[in-house]
Amino acid sequence: MHNFFHNKVVAITGGSDGIGKALIDSLIPLGAKVATCGRNQDKLYDLQVLHSGKALHTVVADVSNPNDCKNFIESTISMFGGIDILINNAGISMRGLLKDTEVEVIKKVMEVNFMGTVYCTKLALPSVIERRGTIVGISSIAGYRGLPGRSGYSASKFAVNGWLESLRTELYDSGVNVMWVCPGFTMSNIRLAALDSKGNKQGESPMDEGKMMTAMECAGHILKAIEKRKRTLVLTFTGKRTVFMNKFFPAWADKLVRKFYFKNGELVR
Repeated sequence: MHNFFHNKVVAITGGSDGIGKALIDSLIPLGAKVATCGRNQDKLYDLQVLHSGKALHTVVADVSNPNDCKNFIESTISMFGGIDILINNAGISMRGLLKDTEVEVIKKVMEVNFMGTVYCTKLALPSVIERRGTIVGISSIAGYRGLPGRSGYSASKFAVNGWLESLRTELYDSGVNVMWVCPGFTMSNIRLAALDSKGNKQGESPMDEGKMMTAMECAGHILKAIEKRKRTLVLTFTGKRTVFMNKFFPAWADKLVRKFYFKNGELVR
């Protein structure tokens, strides 16, 4: 049986944790050539040790820095000869009501989540077009429905969805597939690494991790969707319900979302 990912070059941003790492752990056994970047050198080293002897290229990079993105994409093309699939996965979250939140926090979230996607996609685009490949954005339910206490995060994911939709339409006849994925609540490091209202790491997750989809399960769904060249992928029942409610019953969705995130006027999630 032909394996879709065999010998495909897959570049994944933010591959040292969560969904990014699960994607790498799934792709390497399928014979893909994988390149990834992350900010933590130790975690990237651990990945190299884990997949020793396999086609894995790692680069220390912060995607909010255009030069880091350039180094990541160019070194990947130089190492593997091109890029078939780009998965824009690197991201940070935030938690804090707008009245308490420094504007710099929102700017930082936008720079990582949105501009990081723009930089890497723009740089990889000629190679992906040449190979009639795939561009993926790991977005969020927060890209369909604004979530309280996460205004900067929601803004960045709405931006990613709209930008990728524009790009998908531009590339409609090129043979390139552009897809955005909304994982719903998934067990990953993103909430632990969320910035608080002052820009410090939150350090604890207010969500019940036990009720969430695992990162490995999420990675499996993403890879199937890439193979089927889907347009969008919304995961988890809660995620699908939220997108549906917001589209058809927006005022009711306001009330339900408010109830979910607040207790006695205080942000609890």
